[in-house]
Amino acid sequence: MSADTHENVKKYYGSHLESSSDLQTSAASCSLSNRATPKSVMDALSLVHPEVTKRFFGCGLPVAAKLEGCRVLDLGSGSGRDCYALSKLVGQKGHVTGIDMTEDLIVAARKYIEYHQTKFGYSEPNTSFIQGYMEKLSEAGIDNDSMDIVISNCVVCLCPDKNAVLQEAYKVLKEGGELYYSDMYASKVVPDHMKQDAVLWGEGMGGSLFWRDLISLAQNVGFSTPHLVSASHIVIHNSELKAKAGDIRYASGTYRLFKLPKNPVMSKATVTYMGTVADFPDEWEFDSSHRFKKDVAVEVSGEMAAILQSSRFCTDFKIQMLSEPEPNSNSTPKYCHLSPFLLADTLGSSVKKCSKGCNA
Repeated sequence: MSADTHENVKKYYGSHLESSSDLQTSAASCSLSNRATPKSVMDALSLVHPEVTKRFFGCGLPVAAKLEGCRVLDLGSGSGRDCYALSKLVGQKGHVTGIDMTEDLIVAARKYIEYHQTKFGYSEPNTSFIQGYMEKLSEAGIDNDSMDIVISNCVVCLCPDKNAVLQEAYKVLKEGGELYYSDMYASKVVPDHMKQDAVLWGEGMGGSLFWRDLISLAQNVGFSTPHLVSASHIVIHNSELKAKAGDIRYASGTYRLFKLPKNPVMSKATVTYMGTVADFPDEWEFDSSHRFKKDVAVEVSGEMAAILQSSRFCTDFKIQMLSEPEPNSNSTPKYCHLSPFLLADTLGSSVKKCSKGCNA
């Protein structure tokens, strides 16, 4: 299935689709987060060449905070829109690498390297594009422990082996590094017959992961528990595809996962945000469940404390570890707060924002 799936996706995105308006769902129109987008990010996006933006097929905005000087890898970089926006945000000393299996898209993205270098006033390019598979990053020349951040934008759902994708992302990240990505998720496990439908797969519907399966998949690979950042409902415009989906609903969700040190001490802590993350002087929304206000001490779980201690955000917090390590609980964790469907429901207006006004 893997080889055939890859070839179908290459054809679908390399030649079948000319722009995001050709997609049969609202995935690409959900590309702006439900949260207020920092001006620096909007400014960076506005500087991307129009032809690059035209062929953007993503379903989220996987742009994390504090990117200056970071090395970033974009899995399934497509036209290069996110790479070029990130190129501006990481600055001259940072670097962005895009990897995509579709030759047509890599060739198209490379055309604009010099344009963006000039646009951003850089002495040399800080962006490169590699043709390869996200399940085989080492074969594409991406070194282990070399990246600060790995992003992806509505592409993992097109990959048949999601476990391999997460494993490879984990390997290339530095300790304390982050996988920050948007993808399509299903409200239940997608049946095999839908996975065999080339159009359903090309639209991301056939390969969407049941959102709960992401949690166990990430933890088995070694990542922290995923943290849900934002979510939107995805509307199916095409009536035939809608009928095929039946009672399965779809949502886009942006999650952040961290590569923690081996065997970290999981101890609760009191943390105080110092207001030093760029664009967030007064408060910083880490995810949909954690909002840190400047100079206000809050108690966090052992895992969150480990994330803040080991990641690039360690200098932005005063961290006071509590004396008792967090006990191991035998009860099954409840992850309802990680459901993109519940978050999209809470935000309410996201469906209307994502709808293109069709009769679906």
